[in-house]
Amino acid sequence: MAYWLIKSEPFKYSWDQLVKDKKTVWDGVRNYAARLNLKAMKKGDLAFLP
Repeated sequence: MAYWLIKSEPFKYSWDQLVKDKKTVWDGVRNYAARLNLKAMKKGDLAFLP
């Protein structure tokens, strides 16, 4: 199991919206390193969204 620190711009997709949706797909990531990290995430990994 891996641990991830993730972020989102609140005006694009807020924590309240994530709670409402229960899950989401993150797309539109331009940063190559961030994109690789998102692809490396596996079901069951833990993430912290500050």
